[in-house]
Amino acid sequence: MRKRLLARFTAPGLAALIGACATPEPPAPPPAASEPAPAATPKAEKPRIESQPLKHLAGRNLKPMPIRPLNVKTRCTFRDEVTGTRGRLDLQVHEDEVKRFAAEVDIPKHGVCRFDMKDFAQDRGRHPVTLNGNGSGCAVRVWEQASRVTVAFSECAAKCERNAHEYLWPILIDGKTGRCV
Repeated sequence: MRKRLLARFTAPGLAALIGACATPEPPAPPPAASEPAPAATPKAEKPRIESQPLKHLAGRNLKPMPIRPLNVKTRCTFRDEVTGTRGRLDLQVHEDEVKRFAAEVDIPKHGVCRFDMKDFAQDRGRHPVTLNGNGSGCAVRVWEQASRVTVAFSECAAKCERNAHEYLWPILIDGKTGRCV
């Protein structure tokens, strides 16, 4: 029977079985302290990476938009033909100071959002013009870009019915005519 058992194992299988029972050799001792440490190599300086203009901007004389005081005055209404959203905006900003602000946006099937100046305090010294809701966390930002003025809302669930805040988009104003776009 013993012959049969040994006959079953082939030479590689038997070598693997015996090798599995062997104990590993201990790790080599650390080098003696008397050996000198290799000389420190100087750090190679990283090459300076320079910004490359994008190919569509190359050769164009683009300058940053100047930051100037915001002045806008409007009483406008708007209606989105696709979604049916309707609204009105009464806004006056003179030299970055908000004088009047009231807005109402009716979003069909989702509710109405209402904003009034008395519920906000202007955050001074920040650009864009920012109105922070007194205790509600709502922020209304007003800025100018080219010939348009944008009135954007963030974190304003407290000012809206149901889930209307999820569908509230910024209001755009034509800076030249004062009409809502």
